[in-house]
Amino acid sequence: MAGGPGRPAVPGRSDGRRRTRLVVVLVTAVVLLVGSVTAAVAWGGPSRPSAAVVGGGWGGMMGGHVVASVPQLAGTTVRVTAVDMGAMMGGGRAGLVLDRASAPAGTVSLVLTNAGWRSHELVVLPLAAGQRVGTRAVGADGTVDESGSLGEASRSGGADAGDGIQPGTAGWTTLDLPAGRYELICNVPGHYAAGMYAELTVS
Repeated sequence: MAGGPGRPAVPGRSDGRRRTRLVVVLVTAVVLLVGSVTAAVAWGGPSRPSAAVVGGGWGGMMGGHVVASVPQLAGTTVRVTAVDMGAMMGGGRAGLVLDRASAPAGTVSLVLTNAGWRSHELVVLPLAAGQRVGTRAVGADGTVDESGSLGEASRSGGADAGDGIQPGTAGWTTLDLPAGRYELICNVPGHYAAGMYAELTVS
C-alpha cells in the first residue's frame, strides 16, 4: 500500500488492521455465544430447582445442541430427543431418540427435548401383545388415533398438554406406568409417518 504523496509506505499496517478486525469479530462471536447459552440455561427461571437437559448432536437447531431447564421430576426419568428429517445441519431422518429403552414399573417421568427445527410433542400409547411400533394407521389428517393415550408432553417449558414443544425447548409429563410395552410418538400431522416413534418397555 502506498504511503501517499510524499509519504513512504508503512509495511504491515494493512495486516495489523486486518488482525485487529478479526480479533474484534472473534471476541464478539464468543460474547454472543456465551450470552445465548447463559440465557438458555436460565430459561427455566431461578424460582425452582432444576436440572439442565442437553440434547445430543443429531442435527437440527444449532446442530441439535439444546440446553433447557427442567425441574427435578418424580420417579424414573426417561429423556427423549426429537430430531427432524432434513434438519438444517446434519441431515438424517426424523425420529425420537430415547436415552434408555426400559424403565421400572411405577412413576416414570418423560422429558421431550426438541433438537429439531419444527414443533413436536410426545404422546404415550400402550402397545398390544404382538403390536410393533410404527404400524398404526395414519388418518387423512396425517395423525394416528390417540384415544388410548395415557398422557402427553406438548408444552414448551412445562408439564403435560400444550400447544407443542418449540425448537430448543423441552416439555415433560409424569405418569404411573404398569408393566408393559409403550409406543412414544409425535402426533403432529405427518410426523408419525415420517418415523417419529419409539418403544419403551416398562417391567
